[in-house]
Amino acid sequence: MQKHYLQDLIEPVVADAGYELVRVMSIGQVNQTLQVMIDKLDGSDITVDDCAKVSHLLSDVLDEKDPIADKYSLEVSSPGLDRPLTKLKHFERYKGYEVKLETEDKVENRKRFKGKITEINNNNVILTMEDVKYTIPFDMIAKAKLVITDELWEEYQSAHEAVEI
Repeated sequence: MQKHYLQDLIEPVVADAGYELVRVMSIGQVNQTLQVMIDKLDGSDITVDDCAKVSHLLSDVLDEKDPIADKYSLEVSSPGLDRPLTKLKHFERYKGYEVKLETEDKVENRKRFKGKITEINNNNVILTMEDVKYTIPFDMIAKAKLVITDELWEEYQSAHEAVEI
């Protein structure tokens, strides 16, 4: 319940600031860290200034609502290259890339998958692993993230090449 409450509290603040909320996660029992992962709507890189801006906005709301009883640290970050895929649109955006995912319950006798996202169809993610297609209902996915491959790394590098003047 607390996870959904925190997400419902945090998501509008992040959206109003012009960002997408990727994930909210609480890490640790003692000296908890509340990790908030954000992304830019246009897909460009998150900067330290973006994280600081969102952190200040969230601090005000979290101080006012006080949703976490114990002491905690707030960490606002970008999703990084091996980003988690938490929404169906993330799977659509990264179609053709390799992903690692786990399901809540078994799908075709397994819970762990590592393969290329082939397509998105009726709220299902279709993965291809070793020439076999698996249809995984999105609502059964417990966690998923991109796998850093040469292809992903090269695309990232070409998008971030320095421009000579």
